[in-house]
Amino acid sequence: MIDRPFYLEKLKTRMWNDSIKIITGIRRCGKSFLLNSIFYEYLINSGVEEDHIIKFAFDSAIDLAKIDEDLIELEKNKRKVSYKKFISYIETLISPKEKYYLLLDEVQRLEVFEYVLNGYLSMGNIDIYVTGSNSKFLSSDVITEFRGRGDEIHVMPLSFSEFHHYVGGDVLPRLDEYMTYGGLPRVILAQSIESKTKYLSDQIEKTFLKDVIERHDLKNTEGLNELVNIIASGISCLTNPTKLENRFKADKKANLSADTINKYIEYLKESYILDKVVRYDVKGKTYISTPYKLYFEDVGLRNAKLDFRQVEFSHLMENVIYNELKVRGYKIDVGTVEAREGNTKKSLEVDFVVNNGSKRYYIQSALDISSEEKLIQETKSLDYIPDSFKKIVIVNYTFAPKTNEKGYIFLSLEDFLLNQDSLDW
Repeated sequence: MIDRPFYLEKLKTRMWNDSIKIITGIRRCGKSFLLNSIFYEYLINSGVEEDHIIKFAFDSAIDLAKIDEDLIELEKNKRKVSYKKFISYIETLISPKEKYYLLLDEVQRLEVFEYVLNGYLSMGNIDIYVTGSNSKFLSSDVITEFRGRGDEIHVMPLSFSEFHHYVGGDVLPRLDEYMTYGGLPRVILAQSIESKTKYLSDQIEKTFLKDVIERHDLKNTEGLNELVNIIASGISCLTNPTKLENRFKADKKANLSADTINKYIEYLKESYILDKVVRYDVKGKTYISTPYKLYFEDVGLRNAKLDFRQVEFSHLMENVIYNELKVRGYKIDVGTVEAREGNTKKSLEVDFVVNNGSKRYYIQSALDISSEEKLIQETKSLDYIPDSFKKIVIVNYTFAPKTNEKGYIFLSLEDFLLNQDSLDW
């Protein structure tokens, strides 16, 4: 059992907040386990009586039989579970004078589920938690289904600190393993490299991309597949639909227009496979919509898409840093700052502009700064930032945190990932 105390705490702090708790995230990241095992166990240990916790999985033949529904018949006829049968069943389990917890898995399989759940919420004595794992429910617009009464808890694959807490051992070899295979719980539990790679390859091809294809009824599956390959090859690099279209034309592997590429990227974002991060002009204090960067929600899936042929730690490191910042709840942009050298004017990149309320951090991801030349190269953009917010360089080897004469803070990747408060050291 892999505990997820960070997400359990999120659920605990949202109990009885007059909202439907919606647990989102990519498939296989541990949403159902969080709800039906970890949170359920917490409720029991807190003294909630078992018959006041109603669990129902809409993809379970056993649970469906309780309401006289047949899983095979539902699949065969492509219909959803009758909301009338479900409501009648729930009525037999609750009393209006007592409090209950309703934990629903794969709730998108229920007819008009948003109306059913809004109805239960209005009763006042039912605290509701839902999750689902197909691309319809995973879509980022699911919150609107609950008319402003949904409270999203987005679950990421295991962070490195969660991963290391479970597997233990020396940090650096484990960090290499994490950047290769990612943080999906089933991968962590797998005992061999063969089983890890097979699982990841099967998931990205047969589950994640298949969800996108089926939801949007895509005909050009070859184009989508090749687009994900190209994006995977270029994580942490600035891109846009026009640049990607030109890549397609050059490779001649598939034909995909910039407009179609833009739509496909939005589909991949909706399913939480990718994140798109736009640029922020630090001096001009304006956003620049293109080019932008794309990151994978799980680097193991990215590596599997490329058959583990391009495991470049410099790019993966930036993706892992981004994911960690996202877990911590920061608002993240890619920075750009104008630099003038003599008569020459150019834009320099700041890997991340990170905001949390009134706090801001400028972060550079640097694989190596062992030479003076590399140090200057990695910190040059920071030199042109006019404000006094903290400037941090994260480096992929072990050393004690330090500050240089310019006030820049240098952290090792392991210190950053394993210490939640590392940005405030």
